[in-house]
Amino acid sequence: MPNKKIDLGPAKQIPSESPPESNSRETNEVVNVRETPSLTKIPQSSLKQISPVSLAYIGDAIYELHVRTHYLLPHRKIADHHHQVVKQVRAESQAEHLQSIYSILTEEEKTWVKRGRNSVNKSPRKLAPGIYQQATGFETLLGYLYIANPSRLDHILNQIKI
Repeated sequence: MPNKKIDLGPAKQIPSESPPESNSRETNEVVNVRETPSLTKIPQSSLKQISPVSLAYIGDAIYELHVRTHYLLPHRKIADHHHQVVKQVRAESQAEHLQSIYSILTEEEKTWVKRGRNSVNKSPRKLAPGIYQQATGFETLLGYLYIANPSRLDHILNQIKI
């Protein structure tokens, strides 16, 4: 089977900060980073056919990646990094984040939160069902925005105080 090339899109240059070397001035090097390939476009009419649980599954991954990226700097041990990330991606924190952004959501976004919240039948034993429902609504919202409106997703994620 021949090797297939994957197009990662055009390279984008962004400044990186490297630690200053002793007896030298601080420099800003440029690192080449590939732009994210465009996502498969899903028509708005087809988006409603995706289950809220599936959107929550995607939203969970998006939120964890956002939090992991947030805690990359300053450098720390991976175990410390992991503990900070876990604290933020817990259902209790997600429910709090949903409450903090709820007032800026559009009616369409609130509908997706409600769909996600209502899709939950069971919750983990040590977690109140209401908290779990809110966290699932939050994740559903993020999954929906990831597919339907990435710029709005960025705006919402920037409103959350981590």
